[in-house]
Formats: sequence, C-alpha cells, structure tokens
Amino acid sequence: MNTARSTEGAARSQSLSRGAAGEALLLIERAHSGIGTWDDVHSILRTVTAHGLLAGDDASLFFGAPAVAFVLHTAAAGTDRYAGALHTLDASVAAVTDRRLTMANARIDRGERPQATEFDVLYGLTGLGAYWLRRDPLGPQLQGVLSYLVRLVQPLAGDPAQLPGWWVNHGPTTTPSDLFCDGHANVGMAHGIAGPLALLALSKRHGITVEGHVEAMTRICAWLDGLRREDTTGLWWPRWITLPEQHTGTLLQPEPAPPSWCYATPGLARAQQLAALALQETERQRMAEDALLRCLTDPVQMARVQESGLCHGTAGLLQITHRAAQDAPSGIFTTALAQLRNQLLAQDPTRENGFLGGPTGAALALEASANGGIPASVWDASLLIT
Repeated sequence: MNTARSTEGAARSQSLSRGAAGEALLLIERAHSGIGTWDDVHSILRTVTAHGLLAGDDASLFFGAPAVAFVLHTAAAGTDRYAGALHTLDASVAAVTDRRLTMANARIDRGERPQATEFDVLYGLTGLGAYWLRRDPLGPQLQGVLSYLVRLVQPLAGDPAQLPGWWVNHGPTTTPSDLFCDGHANVGMAHGIAGPLALLALSKRHGITVEGHVEAMTRICAWLDGLRREDTTGLWWPRWITLPEQHTGTLLQPEPAPPSWCYATPGLARAQQLAALALQETERQRMAEDALLRCLTDPVQMARVQESGLCHGTAGLLQITHRAAQDAPSGIFTTALAQLRNQLLAQDPTRENGFLGGPTGAALALEASANGGIPASVWDASLLIT
C-alpha cells in the first residue's frame, strides 16, 4: 500500500469539518429519526476508518481519531452500538488528550505563550474536552482539560504586561501582518476564549468542576465585558484584539463581524448565556439574550450573512438560536427563528463541502429546526452550544 496515499485518504475521511466523518453525522441523525437506515451509517463509517486512524499530536475533535470517536459516540447514543470500536478509540483519544495536556502544562510552566491550536475548539484541548464531557464526564481527561483551562486564563507568571494567558504571539491567519507583530487575543468560539468559556459553563451545568473553575469563568466574563460595545446595531464584541487595543481600550474594529458561530455575536452570546446560567447571573443572561436578539433582528447585520453553513452561515445561527431559546424566556426568539429558517431554505447551497461549512450542516440544522431545534442525536455538541 502507498503509505502517503493512505495517510492522505485518512486525513480526508477523518475530517469532521469537511470529510466523511462529518457527513456521517447526517446519516446518523436520520437513522436515529427513523428516516434513514443504519446500513447507510455502517457504509460511510467503513469509508471513515478504511485507512487507519490518525492519532498524532494534531488529532482533535475535528480531525483524526477524536473526530471518529465523536461520530461513533453520537451514533451509539447510550446503546451498546459500536461498543468495541469506541472502547479502542477511547484509549487512543485519551492518549492524545494526555499528551497534549502534558505539553500544554509544560508550556505554561516555561512561561511561554500558546498557539491557538493548543486550546481552541477546532484543533485544541477545548474540543477534546467537549468530547470527554459527552463521553466520560467523570473521567480524568475532562478533569485535566478543565484544570488546564483554569491555568490558561491566568496571566503567565512574571508577565509584566499581565496579558490574558490565551494571548498568542501570532496573527489570526497565516498571512503575515504588522498589525499582529505583538500577537493577539482571540475572542470567538472557534479559535478564541469563548470556546473555553462554553466548555467551563457546560461542565458546571453538569455538576463537574475543578479548583478555580468559577474564578476562571468570572475572569473570562469580566474580560469580555471590557470589550463589549453597544451602538445602533446592538451589543457586540470584536473578533480579536491587538496589543495597542488591549492597552488603550480603543478598538480598531469599527463594527460587528458578520453574524456567525465562529467569531461573531451569536456564538459569543450563547457562550455567555451558558456562563450566566452556570453562574446564576440573571443580568448577564438577559444581556446575552438581548445581544443575540438584537443581532438577529438588525437588517444591516443579517444582510451580511451570505452563506448557509454552520460555521459562518445561517445554519449555525439557526441552531444557536434554537439552543438559546430553550434556555431563554418563552417566545422571545420565535419570530427570529422563523425568519432564520426561511432564510436558510431560500439560500443557495454552499460551495464548501462537509459538516461545518457545507450542505451537511445546513441539512442537520433544518431537520433539527423541524423538531424545535432538538436533534435526535446531539451532533451540535461539537459546537459547544449544548
């Protein structure tokens, strides 16, 4: 067998965002709902695992063995379906998680800044924590991830600037820019501090905490409060901040980003709503729900939503709003949900492939919406909105 070709095939198939692993979630949802068959699920899972599982240090919730494990756990849904495979996968994902925790904690001990891929949802330990919260909430891996996040939010020891511990020395993209010569702090759900906040909040709501848990959540919320802006568009937060912005409090970003799960107000609002519910902070909950509602009812912001996918499109907004509505006072999102569903139905299919940005995610959101936003499988746990 050509090893390079095999590895390339595994990388394609074991991507939750773009590959067969993500596409399997739609077939699993339909099998659970009774409108699809488990034979279809078995068939695509054979494709996913055909080339051997990837469990290196770049494995994450959205790539490799952890992605496959999340898919199989979603398929199992409390039954013994795929029990043998999951047992094997859990050992692999535990090894990945433990290695990455060791490296991350050693990096903090050295007083070095992280890469975003160390902690974020898509590539990092927050995403792995999302898996363990669903798979083994009382196990050592989730405890390890939560304890790491408590350390992450503290400024590095000896840092004279006392920058947030998740401050990175690179920019938000691979394109060099003088704007990020001193790095940045990412705010959003996909690659920023809102993802860790959501995991800490969801864990606390499940009764799972570690030492310093509440203090870490409070620190993140206070930092987000300092970045919050209000204008005619509503309440919003920047996508990231640079060192001059951190020092002066003056934002270079003049307006909110296009509404999305990954970077903008909807994802941030849901993370803060979850935190408010976990901390029993009524005013913060009202603020988060108001931010989401004002965003969704602002025609200027909504006109900027040009895609249908989960990450930065209408499907993500629809599922976030359903989940937010389940925790909000009855009826406040009813009109917005109807408008989002109609918008998604009217949009052309996305040009991307797969679950996160492609038609798979849009189909999952529409099918969940027909059931009040509650999927038959909990596929949206991968987004840390539930």
